[in-house]
Amino acid sequence: MSKNESIDALPLDSNSTIEPIIINHDGSVTRLMKIPNIEPTQDPNNIVLTKDVPLNPIINTWIRLFLPRIALDNPKKLPLIFYYHGGGFIYFSASSTDNHNFCFKLAEKIGVVVASINYRLAPESRLPAAYEDAIEALHWLRTTNEKWVHECCDMSNCYLMGSSAGGNIAYQAGLRCAATVDEFDFDELKIKGLILHQPFFGGSQRTNSELRLENDRGLPLKANDLMWEFALPEGVGRDHKFCNPTVMDEGDDECFNEIKRLRWKILLTGCYGDPLIDRQAEFVKMLRSKGVDVVEYFGEGFHGMELLEPSKDGPLFEQIGYFINQC
Repeated sequence: MSKNESIDALPLDSNSTIEPIIINHDGSVTRLMKIPNIEPTQDPNNIVLTKDVPLNPIINTWIRLFLPRIALDNPKKLPLIFYYHGGGFIYFSASSTDNHNFCFKLAEKIGVVVASINYRLAPESRLPAAYEDAIEALHWLRTTNEKWVHECCDMSNCYLMGSSAGGNIAYQAGLRCAATVDEFDFDELKIKGLILHQPFFGGSQRTNSELRLENDRGLPLKANDLMWEFALPEGVGRDHKFCNPTVMDEGDDECFNEIKRLRWKILLTGCYGDPLIDRQAEFVKMLRSKGVDVVEYFGEGFHGMELLEPSKDGPLFEQIGYFINQC
């Protein structure tokens, strides 16, 4: 075999919307999915303006900012959402068309500034790389001279949000903030809550919803398995806390105590047609057992629905807007 022949690929059902990823013998990665991208624009005719700013040029991480145009002429500052995109930790970017359009509408419909983080992907950078990038973005916010941040963002009204794998990242980033609370100036940067949109969790035991929706078009079980195989640190199983949030470390109870002390709220949204819904429901139950203030919203639909079929995103944005107003 030549060094460019694949040694591993993502074997998926023919009806799946996810295409294979290949790890070559030379260690390089080939992603067969052709993903369209959108460039940022500050065209004053747009309802929402966008720009890219560097986060860590050494590892090629950056942030795409989404600013409602009206904020430029409005003295009232807007809430800020840190957004982490989905893709099973192995696909997509902040510039991917679906992610860009979703964040654009999030900024437009809810009236917030969105900072979409372009974090490192697995398997080139396995977890916890994405979590580290998420935290670095929070430190960036506290030190940046970016004009849109200083003039338009209400630093006392910030949220960590993610879809699918990004929901996992938002949760893990929240735990890390709570665990290192002394390193964050919460007078300068105040996180009010976490917004977990169809968060991507797993575990060693199959759930009923995973088995029932084994051949799901958006997230078939084979894709789910291989995503975790590529994303988790080498040598760890599916009951590692990065994958299974019901698995606790010694310091986790202290994290939950800090979350309660800081009065963070958590919104979790999901769909009955999502293979992950049983894990999400169990996760909500676990949070409540720890005394965390959590609100769940489950409706009809499928995994990734609001990004893949934007005409159906109305209920999600209504829930997010209401949640922010209540925090």
